[in-house]
Amino acid sequence: MDVVDIIQWENNAQEVVHKFESDNLRLGSQLVVYPGETAFFVKGGKICDEFICGTYTIKSENIPLLEKLINVPFNNETPFKADVWFVNQVEFLDCKWGTQSPLQVEDPKYEVIVPIRAFGQYGFRIAKPRVFLERLVGNMPSFATSKVAEYFRGVILSKLTSIIYNKMKQDNLSILNINSNVEELAEYAKIAIADVFRKYGLELSLFNIISITVNESDPSFVRLKESKDAAAEIKIIGRENYQMTRSFDVLEKAAENDSGIAGAAVGIGAGVGIGGVVGAISAKTINTNTQNVDEIPPLPTIDYYLAIKGERKGPFGFEQIEQEITYGKIGENTLIWKKGLKQWIKIGEMNEFKHFFEEDCPPPIPTD
Repeated sequence: MDVVDIIQWENNAQEVVHKFESDNLRLGSQLVVYPGETAFFVKGGKICDEFICGTYTIKSENIPLLEKLINVPFNNETPFKADVWFVNQVEFLDCKWGTQSPLQVEDPKYEVIVPIRAFGQYGFRIAKPRVFLERLVGNMPSFATSKVAEYFRGVILSKLTSIIYNKMKQDNLSILNINSNVEELAEYAKIAIADVFRKYGLELSLFNIISITVNESDPSFVRLKESKDAAAEIKIIGRENYQMTRSFDVLEKAAENDSGIAGAAVGIGAGVGIGGVVGAISAKTINTNTQNVDEIPPLPTIDYYLAIKGERKGPFGFEQIEQEITYGKIGENTLIWKKGLKQWIKIGEMNEFKHFFEEDCPPPIPTD
């Protein structure tokens, strides 16, 4: 094998680390390190001498750690074996991230869990090449930019749900107006995620949220809008007037049925009926506890039952069903029932769960 006289690598956007192919080196060889690179001599898996941007003539004086490991006398013509690793330190700014399946985020203002999707981009650079080489690369001959982007995309998505919720709670935001605060949310997320990058010698140079979207026909989003409208009405007309309005709405609907509340009120007698009926309805339909006008009583929970191997299982809450779907323990053909249904139906046909089985969702997480 020919003795190498020039050791160099021209960095590119496809690789963050490159291992120089030849290990047939000699003293007197020229090492060329281009701007935006750091080069390391590696022997037996141990990182030795480090070189920043410049041109170097390799001699025992500038590779003291490597010479100690080789520990044999040699002259300029004697080849020796060592690896030369180049680390690309330029900034990579066009790394995309996005949610393949919706994030289940609780609206801290109205306490409704809503599925949202988010998309954006981030940029990074290798600030500490030795740390990056030791912790993430190992002994691979090269390390593609796409591999780094893929790994940290997963890190971002795993933390994004809690980041969004914490920021919304801190600033008293709702999902309904979250898109008007994406810049502040992106800066908050950048600070929260940067620590993970630093552990691997990386610097998170930018983090952007391009958009946050919600399926407006989703039942949970509809409930969220209803909660907001109710809170706004209470704030405008006051809680007592709101309760009275709701009571008369119920009476009006009941009057449409022959056996409804209006008929019951007539049976009670004109002097007793309406006031008592209105009060009873108000007690059942409106939470009369004294609260701030912006506070909405929590939504009632729904119990679900599953048919597993011919047996009825449950009751389960929404979050439990969601978790079982995520981990592949429930398929779209699993039978489900809740109060109000006349018969069991497939879970993939139930409105609140059907989006988990859409074609653009990822497959279930393996259980092994």
